[in-house]
Amino acid sequence: MFTRSELEIKTIPELNRLCQRYGIKPTGNRGYKTSYITSLMAFPTMAISQLKQGRGLRALDFADFQAIGRMIEVMESPTDEQAALIKITLEGRRMSYPDRYEQERLLAVHQAKMLLERAFALLSQ
Repeated sequence: MFTRSELEIKTIPELNRLCQRYGIKPTGNRGYKTSYITSLMAFPTMAISQLKQGRGLRALDFADFQAIGRMIEVMESPTDEQAALIKITLEGRRMSYPDRYEQERLLAVHQAKMLLERAFALLSQ
């Protein structure tokens, strides 16, 4: 990520901006460059270590992954008519009330399914 020589040529305000940019807190006294350099050099390794330890953001276990797959299956696929209504809704056409509420609900369910499928694909990489 960052090399020590790359960071050592920066001023304290520049190092401070880098820490703020990535949300990293300097270790020790903020008056010394080494406090910033240490944090900026260590955070990538620490982040991977925390992932492996199961701290913070964690990967799903197999059962959770299967649950997402099951949700996608339960939602099934839209019928031809539902697919047509989704398409026309995405074009900005709206039904009159009270059917518009169901039209919006259909679109929301469709979008949720698409996002679940995307999440499933991302998590299976």
